[in-house]
Amino acid sequence: MAEIFQYGFMQRALIAGIMIAFICSIIGTFIVLKRLSMIGDTLSHIALGGLALGFFLNVYPVMAALVVTVFSAFSINRLKKAKIYGDLALAILFSAGLAMAVVLLSITKGFNTNLFSYLFGSILTVNETDLILILLLGVLTIGAILVFYKELFYITFDEVSAKASGIPVERLNNLLVVLTAITVVVSLKIVGVLLVSSLLVVPVATSLQISRSFRETMLFSIIFSIFAVITGLIGSFYFNLAAGGAIVMVSVIVFLIVMVFKNYMKI
Repeated sequence: MAEIFQYGFMQRALIAGIMIAFICSIIGTFIVLKRLSMIGDTLSHIALGGLALGFFLNVYPVMAALVVTVFSAFSINRLKKAKIYGDLALAILFSAGLAMAVVLLSITKGFNTNLFSYLFGSILTVNETDLILILLLGVLTIGAILVFYKELFYITFDEVSAKASGIPVERLNNLLVVLTAITVVVSLKIVGVLLVSSLLVVPVATSLQISRSFRETMLFSIIFSIFAVITGLIGSFYFNLAAGGAIVMVSVIVFLIVMVFKNYMKI
């Protein structure tokens, strides 16, 4: 089985997949516990609009998606300040991102082949440029979380007390949303627009079934996510499956198994 990772494209896929597993699990833990699970779905559709813009302008699509998605991430909190709360703000930006993609696609007369790969994911076609960008942004995201870990932990559970303690809650919320946007964009090539939110949420949901602390939740989430990536990659190689779909399906199956064992086997 190890021989499949002798191929360069599989090595790049494995490295990129493991990095994505790390950052999705870490960011996912914060957003799930803050009850912002749908933000990944919203930002992924905004990223689709950014990708379409990149192809339309003939620039590197991932960078275009990154700029558009990060800008939209700031807009989420701006909309909340304008008394547009919770799911409504996410729904507005979700619609805007999808509409942007549809309009640009209509101008360019349909799907670009490369855009199609971002829609459903194409981890086996990760090139050196993609890998470098994924690693750089992944390290940036992990570094930011390590630096602001205590503050982000505090605002995840009690924003009111955090604000009273002098913690800059609004800035940290902006940081978390921006890091989520970065995570979504770098994950697009791995699992695609339609599945990226699943990689943010499902491993964390699985971890919550058995964890007893915040750190355990994050740790188990990383383990489940990496397992899903490696198993999904191997399955996609041997059974000629879409790698992104295989990764998410493994993640969902693991969630179901853990939930059944917890609820019915009393472990």
